[in-house]
Amino acid sequence: MPFDPNKHHRRSVRLSGYDYAQDVAYFVTVCTARRDSLFGQITNDGEMILNTLGCVVEDNWFKSANIRKEIILDAFVVMPNHIHGIVMIIGEPPVEVRDLRAHSRAPLPQSNTLFRPPRSLGSFIAGFKSVATTQINQIRDTPYVPVWQRSFYDTIIWNQTMLDGIRTYVENNPTTWASDQENPTFEKQ
Repeated sequence: MPFDPNKHHRRSVRLSGYDYAQDVAYFVTVCTARRDSLFGQITNDGEMILNTLGCVVEDNWFKSANIRKEIILDAFVVMPNHIHGIVMIIGEPPVEVRDLRAHSRAPLPQSNTLFRPPRSLGSFIAGFKSVATTQINQIRDTPYVPVWQRSFYDTIIWNQTMLDGIRTYVENNPTTWASDQENPTFEKQ
């Protein structure tokens, strides 16, 4: 179906004009499709017990960073229907399309717009989601079924105080599951 701006009202949650390949830290939340609880359960003691799918997610999160030298991972937690992580980018500046050279006879694109650089936050998350989805769908025998929501949420971490607070939040997230708005059994007041 072609894009119709009168019907399709998706807006990016990314900070407009911000370069997501900058050397900075990000707090990232990635939710499952329909917020289905796929990755395990929280015990009454506030401990997250990963199931097989949760282990796939955790394993691929760390493997994704191992193959991307521009990424450093910090605090991370898998929750029943989402993940939280701190991702630090230590990469190169973004590449503008006009700076690319044609290979062989391929024409150069005429646009001066930025594309998703390979060393950006979006590139890291896209790669992680793709590999984790493939493995999860193989385990469930459900090819092409979405595992994740279309995008992800991010917060730029501007200073050490903010970083320390987010680390604490991530580490304590399983203990606050009962009052977490991502918890399907949480009742909003």
